[in-house]
Amino acid sequence: MYGLTRINLILIPLFLVCLRLAAAQAEEPSLAARRQALKALINEHWEYTMRTAPEYASMLGDKRYNDQLSDVSAGAVRRDQDATRRFLARFRAIDTAGFPEQEQLNRRLMVRQLELSIAGVPFKDWEMPIDQMNGFHLGAAQWPTFLPFQTVNDYRDYIVRLHKLPRYFDQEIALTKQGERDGLMPPKFLLEKVPAQIDAILAATGADSPFAAPLKKFPAAIGAVDQEAIRKETLAAIQNSVVPAYRRLREFVRDEYAPKGRAEPGVWALPDGAARYAYDLRTFTTTNLTPEALHQLGLQQVAEYEAEEMALATRLGFQDLSSLRAAVKADPKRHAQSGEEILALYRKYIDQMYLKLPELFTRLPKARMEVVPVEAFRAKEAAPAAYTAGAPDGSRPGRVEVNTYDWQERLTTDFESTAYHEGVPGHHLQITIAQELTDLPMFRREAFYSAYQEGWALYAERLGKDIGFYQDPYSNYGRIENELWRAVRLVVDTGLHAKRWSRQQVVDYFHAHTGVAEVDVQSETDRYIVLPGQALAYKAGQLTILRLRERAKAALGDRFDLRRFHDEVLGAGALPLDVLEERIDAWTAAQKTAQSVGSGQPSAIR
Repeated sequence: MYGLTRINLILIPLFLVCLRLAAAQAEEPSLAARRQALKALINEHWEYTMRTAPEYASMLGDKRYNDQLSDVSAGAVRRDQDATRRFLARFRAIDTAGFPEQEQLNRRLMVRQLELSIAGVPFKDWEMPIDQMNGFHLGAAQWPTFLPFQTVNDYRDYIVRLHKLPRYFDQEIALTKQGERDGLMPPKFLLEKVPAQIDAILAATGADSPFAAPLKKFPAAIGAVDQEAIRKETLAAIQNSVVPAYRRLREFVRDEYAPKGRAEPGVWALPDGAARYAYDLRTFTTTNLTPEALHQLGLQQVAEYEAEEMALATRLGFQDLSSLRAAVKADPKRHAQSGEEILALYRKYIDQMYLKLPELFTRLPKARMEVVPVEAFRAKEAAPAAYTAGAPDGSRPGRVEVNTYDWQERLTTDFESTAYHEGVPGHHLQITIAQELTDLPMFRREAFYSAYQEGWALYAERLGKDIGFYQDPYSNYGRIENELWRAVRLVVDTGLHAKRWSRQQVVDYFHAHTGVAEVDVQSETDRYIVLPGQALAYKAGQLTILRLRERAKAALGDRFDLRRFHDEVLGAGALPLDVLEERIDAWTAAQKTAQSVGSGQPSAIR
């Protein structure tokens, strides 16, 4: 009996060890299978996105759907919502225990993205597709600027797309009619701008049409016979499909839609206005900040930047801000002399910053960029400048699009800071680096979080000062004015949409607290009306990055490396602000631990 018991006592631990080894061996395939399942599902979702958003696929250089247009019918909207719910359930079902950190984050971000999409369904924003800034009538006319035109097939696909435009417009018009039934109407005074925009698009006819732009220069590989056939077919598509579609849209908006537009500018006037605005804030700021908290933050920021500007005014010999601003507006030297001068100044500032980038980053973008004017047909309502990302494969460069409309009214004082914002080290650098993070899935490389991307770009304006630029005091004045402008946005956006301000109150607040040119005051005010919450993203993101920078600097002391900090901020693509904060805090802790180990001091146990 004793012998058997002793053998059992020896064998039982061995048996348990074998069980553990078997379990571990069984777990390894399970872990690998789960990782592969997540990767496959991410790829499946991306393929679905490309297939159902063919224009977006074309922008990214994916030519598989270049002859297709999105289905934007009510039925397609419902099918997409159902697909989103199914994808969400499948992503939630994947257990990421034991996954590498970035793979866990892939699932977390995808679930978050899908949940946010579903949370927005009750607001039916797709039933208001027409506005003076981002309406589909403007987007279609911009196709020639981002579609590829390298082969005969590229042109053939484009011609097919042009012929499908009437169907697309009819679907969008049907959505607006459903929106009218649901009480979802854009402001009347903004809809009234759309017919004039359409007139501007149609004003140039035949070979001068914006849709005929690809015919102006053919690649050398396309022969004369093909060129002639393409030219003939493209012009026919413009005349027979594009022009009639635009004319029908113009008449619909002018005669039926605009007259029924809502009277109030604020989103509060729409059904579930408060909940709608709360959703907009969560979407654009990636925070849970309330309208009141953001409004108060804006008032505080306005006061701080007015104080900084007052100090500059004193150094320049002015007694108050109004005197400084009036002098700037009255000085011909502070106004652009031509549209070409505006473009030249942007290029100058971007070029000088390129030379300084190694002092701020160890990782630099490979793809370059270009500075181009905003198309004439949309310039009147467009922002002063904007960035359009290049294709990830490098086939189309990134572009800083500069508004030269009413150039004589535009102050040159903010060109330097805006060039850094839109170009480098702002949008072009951040977005291009994200596109070049080939170890991340495409949805991460092309991710868009307004608070992160606009926050980074606003932060980038300040980097110009860190590196020694803004030597001209009036350029520094423009930098402060740009900061003040973004602070004002916090006040007026929440004023419009939560406090029921009128449009005139916004204009008056701009005039009372900034020296922003009148042409920009007007277009910006209308922008905040049609994009509730978007203007809040800039300060929300910038202040977060600055706070994380100061926290890391305090923790690391003399060992803090600004270049490495920037690399870490940019090193995982665009992120929600709370996720960015977790990332930087983890990096800071790791740097601090490395310092402790390197100095021979014991590191803290966490």
